[in-house]
Amino acid sequence: MSHPLLDLAPLSADRFASIEARVARLLDTAQDVVITQGEALLPLEGAIRGTAGPGTVALNVITGPYGQTFGDWLRDCGATVHDLAVPFHTAVTADRIAEALAEHPETDFVSLVHAEAATGNTNPVAEIGEVVKAHGALFYLDAVASVGAEPVLPDAWGVDLCVIGAQKAMGGPAGVSAVSVSERAWARMAANPRAPRRSYLSLLDWKERWIDGGRKALLHAPAQLEMLALEACVERIEAEGLETVMARHASAAAATRAGVLALGGGLEPYVHRAREAAPVATTLRTPAGVDAAELVARALRADPALPLAAGGGALAREMIRVNHYGPLATREAVRGSLAALGAALAEQGRPADPDAASRAVEETWPA
Repeated sequence: MSHPLLDLAPLSADRFASIEARVARLLDTAQDVVITQGEALLPLEGAIRGTAGPGTVALNVITGPYGQTFGDWLRDCGATVHDLAVPFHTAVTADRIAEALAEHPETDFVSLVHAEAATGNTNPVAEIGEVVKAHGALFYLDAVASVGAEPVLPDAWGVDLCVIGAQKAMGGPAGVSAVSVSERAWARMAANPRAPRRSYLSLLDWKERWIDGGRKALLHAPAQLEMLALEACVERIEAEGLETVMARHASAAAATRAGVLALGGGLEPYVHRAREAAPVATTLRTPAGVDAAELVARALRADPALPLAAGGGALAREMIRVNHYGPLATREAVRGSLAALGAALAEQGRPADPDAASRAVEETWPA
């Protein structure tokens, strides 16, 4: 029996290239954009393995769990890695980056996560980019969570490798991602004898066989559903307007923060300063004696579709994430999440005021 999602014609090279061009416009970049057929860990790892080796000296900034992963990959490539870790409730500053680079002047690679959806912080990439550019290091950026929620501008910020994914603020699929690559990043890969070749991790294969060939012949059969879904979510952003989409995420973050402060019950923003809080998701710290995972489970009984989750790993007992991204960056999602958390707190004998939280959301969200 025929089915529109199963009986798809192969995606043409022209269609694939047109989607790449639309992603490039979304990033306002003149760099080459490569769409990769997998979740964003694929280009994140491929970009590191393509540009890092035994001669690399890297400054790896850790503001959440992904920064830790990047350090592991860099060391596995043989790089000398200097980790710069800051508490997960804050952000790194350009001054801290400058100090670290002055301490390790041989650094030629800087890795950073823009917004950490896992911990709820966001880093000032524009300011950091100026410092990295002045130092001359290659700048690698994970913008998977931030794209669509706040500006992501590889060219303006001097980012050499900028990886994005569609599954968060863009409101698209998880099985496809993209990376913008500067000319000097391509040159670093071409000079790296350890850069993957004839490999699913190889960005150089895409450069040499796809981009340099005029984007006429794809390396392999692309996943049609994921590519069409990516195209659809870019079309939706274009129709709504990127500035409007980002404003919606900023409103959701500000309203969640104001709402939880009005809610009471011992919940508080996990990221201390509002300016360091990511617009893609808001993280909350539970009061002593309240298990975050249990509180979320209670809250979701009322509405399993609410964008609530406990923190990952060691944070599961103390952190709650309000994942107000993509289509869920709305008043209704924020109000519903706070109301459900208030009811769950009340069940545990911790008085909360959902009505005050709802008023705070309305007062904070622009008319």
